[in-house]
Amino acid sequence: MEKYYSKINTNKLLHIVNRLSNINDKQRINIVPEDNFIQCSLLKLENNKTFSPHKHITKSRNYDNQISQESWLVLEGKIECTFYDIDDTILATTILKKGDASFTLYGGHTFKVLQEDTIIYEYKTGPYEGQQLDKVLI
Repeated sequence: MEKYYSKINTNKLLHIVNRLSNINDKQRINIVPEDNFIQCSLLKLENNKTFSPHKHITKSRNYDNQISQESWLVLEGKIECTFYDIDDTILATTILKKGDASFTLYGGHTFKVLQEDTIIYEYKTGPYEGQQLDKVLI
């Protein structure tokens, strides 16, 4: 797992990349720290694994400083990700391949498609209230 911290605020985790090749014998790896809006764990499952049926409950939440956090999961192909620091300077560039995922908690990001027919899932915390309330261009 690759973790990218701000050069401005060195304790602030901005971006995480988890590679398909990071999967090991552990059954569960919590990728994103639990104090973030977006959550992700990696599960390596054995045949016939199951868990008790359940549903999630509705609860009232109020956060003073909410931010949209975003993740990309590459299903096919390859993308070059550029991650930005909190002052909008480039922090790192990396390539994601099939099975790799990125998580932007803070700071900016962009990607460039490097292969035809690249397919990714994009996940974002919501609710989505439109581009004007969600992002500012760097």
